Amino acid sequence: MPDFKTYRTNVKIGNWNEEQHLEEVWGQMRLLTYRFVGVLAPFSHLLVELSVTTDGALHFGDVVMLLNVGDTGECSALGINAYIDHMTKIPSPGIKGPCGVSAGRSIQPCVRTAFIITSVDGTPEGATLHYEQSFALKTTSDFTGGMYLTSDVQTFRKCALRSRLQEVNLDERECFLSWWKLVHFDPQERLEHEGLPVPVSANVNVVVLHCKTNQALAVMEHFVLGTTYGNEYEVTAHTFLDTHRAEKSNNHWILCTADPDAEGLLLLNRLKSEGNCVSLPRENPDDPTEYIRCSVCNYREDR
Repeated sequence: MPDFKTYRTNVKIGNWNEEQHLEEVWGQMRLLTYRFVGVLAPFSHLLVELSVTTDGALHFGDVVMLLNVGDTGECSALGINAYIDHMTKIPSPGIKGPCGVSAGRSIQPCVRTAFIITSVDGTPEGATLHYEQSFALKTTSDFTGGMYLTSDVQTFRKCALRSRLQEVNLDERECFLSWWKLVHFDPQERLEHEGLPVPVSANVNVVVLHCKTNQALAVMEHFVLGTTYGNEYEVTAHTFLDTHRAEKSNNHWILCTADPDAEGLLLLNRLKSEGNCVSLPRENPDDPTEYIRCSVCNYREDR
C-alpha cells in the first residue's frame, strides 16, 4: 500500500468523510493564520515615543521600556507575546487578556515593548517614582486593551510553560496581583536607597519585585519560546541568587527612556555610540573564563 493518497477526496473510497472534514478544517486554519499574521505583523512595527525626563528621575505616567542584559551581554526587551487565542474582533480588533509576555532581542520602542508606569496608591501623574514604592505597568495602545503586567503564586496548574516557575502575564484587571516595586540591584546599598527617587540612566540597574510574592522579574535565557515574532526568551517571576545572596544578572533591569539630547534615540544607545563603555577589571585575574563587565551599559565580553 502506498503512503500517499492516489485519489482525490471527492472519490468516496475508504475514510472519505473524515478526509473531507479534515480538508475543511485545514482550510479554516490557514485562513485564520493569514488573518492573525496580517493583524499582528504591523503590531510590532507600531512605534511608540518613550518619555523624556529632564530631572533625571522616573515619574508616574512615563512610557518606558524594560531592558535586561543577562548573561549573554545582549539586551532583551520585555514585550507582549500574543497568539491567535488572544485575538478579538468585538467591539474592535485587539488583544484580550490574559496574554503572555516574553523577552526579545528587538529593543525598538513599539506597542509590544512600551509600558506606562501607573499609580496604584493615588499618587498623581507626573510625581517622582521612589524606590520601594508600589506601581503598575500598563500597555500603551488601545489595540492591547490597556492590560497590566500581573503575576501570582506558582501552582501545579498555573506556572510558566518551559521553566515551570512563577508565571507572568498581562491581564485587563488592575489589582494587587499587578503591583510591582523597584529596589536597588546591590543588596548592601538597598537600605540606603529606600525612599529615594529612581534615577534614569543606562548604568543604573534595578530589581523589579512583585509585591505579593516578593519574587523578582527574570528573563530565562535557557528557555526559548517560539512566538509569532521569532524565538524569544521566557519571562518569569523568580529571584535568582548567587553565592553572595545577591540577585543575578537575569534579575537586573534597566527602565529605559528617550534621550533628551537626541531625537528618538534611546539613552542606552547614545552611551554606547559615544564610546563611554568602561570595562571593569576581573575579580580574579588568573581566571581567563571570567567575563569583563562594562560599568556603563552592563555589557560583558571575554578577553
